[in-house]
Amino acid sequence: MKKILLIVAVILLQHSTFAQHKTDKKLEAQLHNLTDTFHGTVGVYVLNVRTGKEATINADTIFPTASIIKVPILVGIFNKIAEGTFKYHEPLLYRDSMSRKGSGLMQFFRDSTKTDLVTAVTLMITHSDNAAAVWCERLAGGGSAINAWLDANGFQFTRLNARTPGREQNRQLFGWGQTTPREMARLVTMIRNDAAVSPAASQTMYRIMTHVFWDEYALFSIPPYIQAASKQGMVDDSRSEVVLVNAPHGDYVFYIATKNNKDQRWVPDNEAWQLARKVSAMLWAYFEPKSKWQPAAGAEKLWY
Repeated sequence: MKKILLIVAVILLQHSTFAQHKTDKKLEAQLHNLTDTFHGTVGVYVLNVRTGKEATINADTIFPTASIIKVPILVGIFNKIAEGTFKYHEPLLYRDSMSRKGSGLMQFFRDSTKTDLVTAVTLMITHSDNAAAVWCERLAGGGSAINAWLDANGFQFTRLNARTPGREQNRQLFGWGQTTPREMARLVTMIRNDAAVSPAASQTMYRIMTHVFWDEYALFSIPPYIQAASKQGMVDDSRSEVVLVNAPHGDYVFYIATKNNKDQRWVPDNEAWQLARKVSAMLWAYFEPKSKWQPAAGAEKLWY
């Protein structure tokens, strides 16, 4: 009974991190100025972790995660490691039947390539590797096991839908996974605060999330010498990002989600990607007003 009460207390403490925050009305107004003209549906959640003030736009609306569902998969894998099911450097054997189109490097592995769990986990996050992610998803026990962890830790809406019994209707609506801006920001903050699975697991997960390859969107508007943990998710009509910035004057986390996007082009000036850069730049200037840093002139030319 004492153990059960302790678990409940930990969950309530974690959930309280994102409960009853004061609204930063000035910041919220600035966010509206950037998002109100977007051709689609936008959701934003911002939390100044140091002060506890938040700003929200559709923060409790459910959005597709696309590849951001790989963060819950990451947690699911580390939960299995903590339980003793796998070792972090568990040897694995890649089969070409595991190949998945889209982002990532593992699809180019030869059949019967020897690898290990740490490689699969790292590629899943840093390069958003789809083949590695589906592999890790299965090793983590599938969507049912990952969703059970989310439910047990107070996440009401964040779920893995694909290949998960009873989630087909949600998959039709949201794809691989679903979340809200508030909940995914909370999950990443749990990892930052050593509160996901275990302190050791959280610190390892956080390190991985600071090595993301996809840095031309929200990360582009943050100085390259500032550490940030992030994950991106992108399909034709939905582009989203979660970022936790270790800023000099205190951490801040934000999630910007879009869906029903009119602009579905896969080009650098896609409207959703431009919005992510603008929101990120505004937040950096808001939380670090004395910083004079700007992206170097002509940096955008590298994208073409």
